[in-house]
Amino acid sequence: MDDFEKYIKENKHLFDDHRADKSKIWNVIESQLDTKPTIRLWQSHLLKIAATVLILLGVFSVMQGFLTSKYNYHKNNSVVHQELQDIDSYYSNLVSFQVQLVKNNSKLQPESKKEFLSFMDELDEEYNTLKLEMAKNLDNEYILEAIVNNYKKRIELIENLLKQINDSKNTDINEGYIL
Repeated sequence: MDDFEKYIKENKHLFDDHRADKSKIWNVIESQLDTKPTIRLWQSHLLKIAATVLILLGVFSVMQGFLTSKYNYHKNNSVVHQELQDIDSYYSNLVSFQVQLVKNNSKLQPESKKEFLSFMDELDEEYNTLKLEMAKNLDNEYILEAIVNNYKKRIELIENLLKQINDSKNTDINEGYIL
């Protein structure tokens, strides 16, 4: 240890006697400061009005943005919904017309008609299930694709059945003309 440290340790009690007077120190500091009045910005009426206007404009802009985006979302959904209704009406009219042709065909056996129509009813049930799913989630491309495939399957089945019926008519007609 050096001499300075020894001196501090030996005279430690002398340092404790002299404590700083905080109020006296602050009085000296305050007297040396400028005595100009301070302007507090948060107490200014003009600043309060400007801040209020800015907050209201911000809230209005955010609300307008949400309302506009919601309107555009519903507008886009209504366009998609209208397209789906158009597609649905086209295919359902086509399927119902062809099913009616099958029902009215006299060349088909009643058992074959019944079996065919029951299969068509199953496809109708599958379609109704898909349509309910589509109402829940209009943006789902897989459901839309499944609906279109369902219609294609029904139309293909009906066309194949009608083709077989027409082919059997042609063979019956040709058999009658053989010489």
